[in-house]
Order: sequence, then C-alpha cells, then structure tokens
Amino acid sequence: MADNMHYDAIVVGSGISGGWAAKELTERGLKVLMLERGRNIEHVADYVNASKESWDYPHRGTATVEMEENYPVLSRDYPLNEQTYGMWANEQENPYVEAKRFDWFRGYHVGGRSLMWGRQSYRLSDTDFSANEREGIATDWPIRYSDIAPWYDHVERFAGISGTSEGLDILPDGQFLPPIPLNIVEKDVAARLRKAFGGKRYLINARVANITESRPEQNRVACQYRNKCWLGCPYGAYFSTQAATLPAAMATGNLTMRPFSIVKEVLYDKDGKRARGVEIIDAETNETYEYTANVVFLNASSFNSTWLLMNSANDVWEGGLGSSSGELGHNVMDHHFRVGAEGRVEGYDDKYYYGRRPAGFYIPRFRNIDGEERPYTRGFGYQGSASRQGWRREVAELNIGADMKEALSKPGDWTIGMTAFGEMLPYHDNFIALDRGTTDKWGLPVLSISVDLHENERRMREDMKQDAVDILEASGVVDVKPTESDYAPGMGIHEMGTARMGRDPETSVLNGNNQVWDAPNVYVTDGACMTSASCVNPSLTYMALTARAADHAVKSLKNGDL
Repeated sequence: MADNMHYDAIVVGSGISGGWAAKELTERGLKVLMLERGRNIEHVADYVNASKESWDYPHRGTATVEMEENYPVLSRDYPLNEQTYGMWANEQENPYVEAKRFDWFRGYHVGGRSLMWGRQSYRLSDTDFSANEREGIATDWPIRYSDIAPWYDHVERFAGISGTSEGLDILPDGQFLPPIPLNIVEKDVAARLRKAFGGKRYLINARVANITESRPEQNRVACQYRNKCWLGCPYGAYFSTQAATLPAAMATGNLTMRPFSIVKEVLYDKDGKRARGVEIIDAETNETYEYTANVVFLNASSFNSTWLLMNSANDVWEGGLGSSSGELGHNVMDHHFRVGAEGRVEGYDDKYYYGRRPAGFYIPRFRNIDGEERPYTRGFGYQGSASRQGWRREVAELNIGADMKEALSKPGDWTIGMTAFGEMLPYHDNFIALDRGTTDKWGLPVLSISVDLHENERRMREDMKQDAVDILEASGVVDVKPTESDYAPGMGIHEMGTARMGRDPETSVLNGNNQVWDAPNVYVTDGACMTSASCVNPSLTYMALTARAADHAVKSLKNGDL
C-alpha cells in the first residue's frame, strides 16, 4: 500500500545537518517533511539517564558480555556502555561488511549523533579550502573560506559556540559566547608553551557548542558543568537537533516529522532530470510509501546519504544517482587520532577547579604552514585537558583500610594529557560500495567499506606523538610519556567524503551549492559532501554548508530554477 503526499521539500535524516536543513527551509516558508529511520526521542522527557550517577547502573556503567555480543563493533571502543545503551544503531538489524576494518558508530533515531557528539566546533580556514588545488591532490573545493564565512557566522550565532578570538589564520575566529575557562594549570602551560616556541604554538580554550549564556528565546539554559552531555541535556545547554533546530522548525508550523521511515530510494524522473520524491519503508510495518517534493535534502549521515544515492536511479546509472563521475562512494576520510602524550604537573597543591567542565583546551595546527615542509602534507591539532586525579587513582602504598580512605578523600596530583587529530587525505581507493548479497532486516543491500591509512598519515603520526612530548616537556610538565593506542578508520566518528563537492561534473558528485550534478534539486549537505577533511572537527562546517544550501534552494525555487 502506498499513499502519495506532496511537500515543498523533503529532508532525509534528523541529525546535525538534517535539523539545520529543516530549520532553514521551514523558516523560509517551505512545507517540509523530515524522514528519520529510527525512533523519536523527545527532548528532556526521553533523556532517561541524564540524571543518573555511576551507582545507579546495575553494572556501574560498564558494558556487559551480552552487550558486547550484540554490539561487536561498538565494543571496540568507549561508546558501548550502560549510559548510552540504546542510543546507537542496532548492529544485528543494521549490519555492514568490513572489507577492511572500519569502526562505524551510528545513531539511528531522531537527532542522530547530535545527541552524542563531542561538540568541538571549529571553522575550516582558507588554507584548508585551497589545499587540494595547491598540492594537486584529489579535486579542488568549489568554494573558498570567504564563500562560507557568513554562514559560519549565521550558524554560530544560533547554535551558541563558546570560545575565544585568537586572530589565527589557520583557525579563523567566529561569533563566540564567553569561553569555558581554562583551569590554572592549563593557563600556565599555555603561557609557557607560547614562550617556549616563540609564539608559534598556542594552547587556547576549546571552542564548543555548549552555551555559557542562557538563551531564553530558545528555552535553553547555560551549561551547568555536569559533563553528561552525551546522555542528553535537560537544560538544552549543548547544541542538538532536539534542543535547538527542531523546536525552531516546529515553531513555524511548516514541519512534519515522520520517524521509523527508512528511505529506500530517491525517485528520479529521467525525462525531467530531476528527483520527484522518495520511497520509504515504514520500519515498524514494512509498508512502503511514496512522498513527492520539489526539493530533496539528503542528510542521513555521510555513508547513508551516499548509500541512498547508490540505491537510486539504477535504471539510468548502474552505480546510482550521482555516479556519472565515477567518484560516488570514493574518497572516504576520517580523522586519525589516539596518539599524543601525558604527564604530571608539579605544584598547585592548593588549587582546584569548579564543577565538571564539558571541555578542555585546543592546540591549533602548527605543522606545514608558514612555509614549513614536513615529510608529509597537511597537519594536526591537539585536544586535551589538565585535572587532578580523583578517588579512582591507585595509591600503592595505601591500598587498604582507613589510610587509603583518608588518602582518596583528597585530590591527587595534577596531570595533563592530549591527543592529536590528524587530517586524512581523500584517496580514491578508500571507498564504500553496495553489497547486494548482504541485506539488513528490511531486505535492503548493505554497505561494504574498504578504508586504510596511507603512508602520509603514518608519517604524520610520528610527529603527532613526538610533538606532544616536546610541547609538554617544554611547558614544564614532568614524567612525560608518549601515548598511542589502537586506531582504525571510523573511530574518529568523523566519516567524510563519498559524494564530494567540486567544480567539474567529470570529477565530483556535487557542485558548489551542494547540488547533485545529475539531479540539481537533490542537495547533499552532510559529511558526504566534504572534498577534504582539514584536521578540525567537521560538524560546524556541515551546519554552515547546510544553511547556505537551503538558502540557495529556496531562492532557486522562487526563481523557477528547480
């Protein structure tokens, strides 16, 4: 059975970029249908663990054997735990094929990973947007920083990004709320670092999507320093679909949201060379429905938006809608990390800090800029924090009885640590593809993923580790040790690429306005569109690109261009 309903626009996906698409389109007067494959999560009411402490969980928050058996991919890293159990995609119902290991951590529910994201929010720089052209790698971005800067301003003002203006070309400033403060050790390390490296390296406040001033017009309250962000915030203090963009879109009266709606394919009119809508499977009933629209925004997350293109218009293009360039599915990127350093800070025994900050510090990229040439291209930044050891620390000489209890009632030593996030280049041989021999619960083909680090990233990781040691030692930290643990592509949860933007339909999937070259009324504005990765967290760029594309779509509709 199918019903037919028409909207001005359809938005596929309700995560960070989908929420922005819905907000921008509805506020410009379009009637919008938002389709989400998973269940609804109501703001506040469904944050069931938001106020729990460790002792409230049957297993003190740790994953059980049964959970590890049901979630073999999630169990490879921190996301599998009792606190966020049920907030990640069911791996039994939604399998994928690892041609090479790829840790794919997915959120299939309203809000997607906007409920669990790290909230680090940085702009790409003009150096990032011009790097591919300058170095002859992959293809050139079709835009430059000046094209997107007003849209960064736009999304920052609404989302609420706390941070400091630093005047660095490599990390452009934005529309910041007051920062979440550095603690006294971080402030002193920042000063020593700047002096030790002649003002060439900086430790600054992390820029995060946690508001430090209340937004009564959005019904959001300033951050309470609980550091329970990924459980959903009852105060709406960090940016998420539920806290920010969805209420704004709903307030227009122009949004219809349909959970449990798995979009099977984009319906393509090969005579008009336009999409005419989408076909969905109701995830609960298995019934299929068709919805039509003048414009379709794909915001299902990087790989799922590309999956949808690959599974569409196969009677016209064997590889799917947008595959005419041969680049659909290729150029997968992530941020490689889990390498850095840590150490102990002497003194400050009478110093402490307030609350549980949801952020620490950031050290912007300093390699391969200002004429420097390392034996690799691009660079990396560091994220870290300093804190005093808590009651979980080991006290070897006092490991039992009253003396141990007394010792653990006091804060321990100051420690500081940081991990680098490095840029991965867009390689054509890092790709995803449909595996039609393997299907999910609903009989749909799944993705096969084949991604590897290359020599450029391996060389970069040597600097990521040694530079961290050098920075801490030069800043007076003692007992400094390099850190490196298992990293596999995907663990950064920053999967990007597979439907890149470009200047030429022969070498890219999307044009400079995020339109599919082969169907200009289809926009892709999530991580799939990224032409290169930079080394900074990408979500703020998805927001800005989405707002920019929505503005273009509405103007094009009014002009009769779509």
